[in-house]
Amino acid sequence: MKITALRTFVVPPRWLFLKIETDEGVSGWGEPVLEGHAETLAAKIGEYATFLVGRDPARIGDIWQTLYRNGCYRDGPVLMSAISGIDMALWDIQGKVLDRPVHALLGGRVRDRIRTYTWIGGDTADTLIEDAHRARADGYAAAKFNVAGALPMIASHAEVDAIVGRIGALRDAVGPGFDLAVDFHGRASVAMAKVLLKELEPLRPIFVEDPVLPGQIAAMADLARNTSIPLACGERLHAMAAFREVFERRAAGIVNPDTAHVGGITAMVRIGAWAEACDVALAPHCPLGPIAFAACLQVDAVCHNAVLQEHASSIHYNGDIGHGTYVAGGAGAAQRDGFVAIPDGAGLGVEVDETTVVEKAAEGHAWRAPVWRHADSSIAEW
Repeated sequence: MKITALRTFVVPPRWLFLKIETDEGVSGWGEPVLEGHAETLAAKIGEYATFLVGRDPARIGDIWQTLYRNGCYRDGPVLMSAISGIDMALWDIQGKVLDRPVHALLGGRVRDRIRTYTWIGGDTADTLIEDAHRARADGYAAAKFNVAGALPMIASHAEVDAIVGRIGALRDAVGPGFDLAVDFHGRASVAMAKVLLKELEPLRPIFVEDPVLPGQIAAMADLARNTSIPLACGERLHAMAAFREVFERRAAGIVNPDTAHVGGITAMVRIGAWAEACDVALAPHCPLGPIAFAACLQVDAVCHNAVLQEHASSIHYNGDIGHGTYVAGGAGAAQRDGFVAIPDGAGLGVEVDETTVVEKAAEGHAWRAPVWRHADSSIAEW
């Protein structure tokens, strides 16, 4: 079997799908997108096609190493996101050829289902209570939300009180039986993260994600030592080696690398095993489409320390488009009682509706992250 073509599809709301075709008619799907840079990733896939057309798709490890090590440059969000989508598609092909789910090729699943959480509140946490009640009605028992909008390096007491007040009201509204995960999204300075973590402790979030920017691992470790809240990081770390300092410094109790950004299933399983050896939990990041989500479920299936899976089909960026839009029959990976079942279908276990993909690709998208500014007009972290 030989790879014959790599075809990309820029599809709304902000996704990029990849189809790898072979000379024996078996195709695999991946999701090599970087949010806000779909066109860039489509171009990078075109460049990588030079290395892939004519290759045996079963040589997944060798292809991964070729793409990663060839040339002077490696790592970074663009290169690793491209490798991620290709890796997903190759595993999808291999599973289809052998008529087995990917997790069966990785040693078999260690669980039948994975606990999920959804997104509430949008970018600025304005609709938290309403959205939390909706999530609970949909069967979720946990949700994640952004703690604040544009946050200055040193916020006023009033701003801190407003943030804590919103989260406190949410905790009162949902009670102790609904878990809350708080995402700082790297918007807080180290100084403000210390303040906010102390204030949030009585509200008992299940974790706080990216309390500071991803390069601040030493500060993360200091924060972790001084709070009882589990800290999470990893969505903006784009190589396995980037997690070394996280583990060595014990900077996080949870790592949440993104299967679409860190090197695909191949890299995620290795990071998951590394985290397990360090007694760190795994909670794959996935605010993306159904193919990336399906790849995450294969990782969740084989990593014993996987504790939570982001399930963001209805995230605020998506509008009316969800995972089911691009899946045959219109049925995405449904959650029940706060869990999603590990799929048993061949490959990634998701059947892509190619007709809809082609139709939507004609529409395309040009999604970009919003530009935020502080009161003094300086650019704010988004």
